Amino acid sequence: MPQTHIWQEQTTTVNDSTTVSVLIETPNQVQTPLWYRVPAQQSSLITPSCDPFVVGTIFIAMNQGSDVVVHGEVSPSLLQNLAEFQAVWARWKPRRYKQIEITAEVEKEQPTAHTIERAISAFSGGVDSCFTAFRHAKKRCGRVQRNLHAGLMVHGLDIPLQQPQIFEYAAQKSKLMLASLNLELIPMATNFRDIEQNWDDAHGVGVASCLMLLQGGYSIGLIPSSDPYHALNLPYGSNPITDPLLSSRTFQIVHDGSGFTRTEKVKEIANWPEALQNLRVCWQGDQKDRNCGRCEKCIRTILNFRVVGSGLPPCFEQDVSEREILSLRGLKEVQLTEYDPILAAAKDNFMSDSWVTALEKTIRRNRRVNTLKAYLPSTLKNRLRRSRTLLSLERQ
Repeated sequence: MPQTHIWQEQTTTVNDSTTVSVLIETPNQVQTPLWYRVPAQQSSLITPSCDPFVVGTIFIAMNQGSDVVVHGEVSPSLLQNLAEFQAVWARWKPRRYKQIEITAEVEKEQPTAHTIERAISAFSGGVDSCFTAFRHAKKRCGRVQRNLHAGLMVHGLDIPLQQPQIFEYAAQKSKLMLASLNLELIPMATNFRDIEQNWDDAHGVGVASCLMLLQGGYSIGLIPSSDPYHALNLPYGSNPITDPLLSSRTFQIVHDGSGFTRTEKVKEIANWPEALQNLRVCWQGDQKDRNCGRCEKCIRTILNFRVVGSGLPPCFEQDVSEREILSLRGLKEVQLTEYDPILAAAKDNFMSDSWVTALEKTIRRNRRVNTLKAYLPSTLKNRLRRSRTLLSLERQ
């Protein structure tokens, strides 16, 4: 069977930044670097293990159907979990992914970072990550409470590496939010997204690998959820089924927040002034460090805040009009399931404003269009098949 090799490279520190990297050598001997970079003062957090790189390359190897040979240390408990991780994705997308074997020169569990649990959460500055940071910092999680110490913001995932100044602006906003909760912001950069793979599938392992790199200082990595349990969009790169399978014995990946809808999350963070000022949800606008206020996600978030009664947050420069709500077209079902709780909350609160009617019309229209798109092709095929049958009978 073909093999993909992961060659661990020398860790380097230049200009107050520490970079750890590997070379990924595919079966056709093409070598691709994968690297992660953190401020030098955080270099003591970096694990000497290849665990994060194995996680970060799993989809590449599965897509190629090639076994992996790691020239370095890997936790055997991680390899055990990754076997099950592969089983899930190979069932979900059998045409794209094959189960493969992963071997390492050294199989060794990493030491526990601290005797007391320490958690770090992925933090983009959006609704999901703000909700996770806020409720854990305020100790509102009951039995699933984690001892959260920091947020990790990664340059190269949603903000391209070619935009360092934009990332700096966005990171400053995140730093202000986390500082108000007495949490540290740790910035990181990686070229993970530049490596050719399906982003919808791979973004979860990308985030997990970044968190796992810092297991020298933390024992838990939180990945804020995207979808609530009742509306899971599967298969999707980050989800409550496969995210926990990216864990090792000494570093646990936790998918956090799927018990809540986006509207419920917004209601919680509406009590956090620094989030209202600095929240960043937009990825379609030209300026990635702020909200455009006009894309679908911005409109949806503004309506989330409107329906919980908090009005327009300062992080948006202007409100949304009924015309803009009515102009939302081409919404997929996964997006429509995000608008359903907004409409339901508006009706539960006896809101009769015209924007509620506009939203209801928009949801109904988009669902009707989606139904027609799904129905018409099969109908046309059946008609064509019947026409050919009749033509054949007429010729007999």
